[in-house]
Amino acid sequence: MISRKEELISKLSMQPHPEGGFYAETYRSEGAHQGESEQFPNARNFKTGIYYLLGSGDTSHFHRIKSDEMWHHYEGSSITIHMIHQDGLYRAVYLGKNFDSQQLPQLVVPANTWFGVTVDDENSYALCGCTVSPGFDFRDFEMAGRYQMLQAFPEHEAIIKKLTKPVL
Repeated sequence: MISRKEELISKLSMQPHPEGGFYAETYRSEGAHQGESEQFPNARNFKTGIYYLLGSGDTSHFHRIKSDEMWHHYEGSSITIHMIHQDGLYRAVYLGKNFDSQQLPQLVVPANTWFGVTVDDENSYALCGCTVSPGFDFRDFEMAGRYQMLQAFPEHEAIIKKLTKPVL
C-alpha cells in the first residue's frame, strides 16, 4: 500500500530538494526585475511558488536565500521552522492549523535568514507551499556549513548540529 507521502510525491511530480524533502515548482511569473540592485545583480522573476513536502524522518537543513519566503501549511503534521537571524537571534515558529497551540497557517522567513524545518508529528509528513519574491533562483540559495554556523552562532549548537550535515 502506498503511503500518503509517496502518493503526493507522485501526484504532484515532486523531486528531491537539495535542502532535504521534496518540491515541485507551481508558479514562476513571466515578469522579472531586471537586476537593478546590488542584492540581485541579475534578472529575477517577480514571484515563484512551489509545493514542499517533508517527512518526519527527513531533514530540511539550514539554508538561506536572498528573498523573503512565505510558507503556507496545506496538509499533514504541523512543522517547526527554525530561524537564526543575521543578528544571531534564534526563533522557532510553528506552522499548522491548531491555533490554540500557537500555530500559524502562514509565515514569512525574511531574506538572508538561516532556516531549517522539522516535522512535529512522528511517522507523518507535512505538505506546504512556499512563495518567494523576488522569485527563487538557485544562484541565491546557500546551504549552511556546520563548522561555519557553529563559529558564527555557538550559542545555538544543538539546533545547528541537528539541522546541518556533519563535517567530513
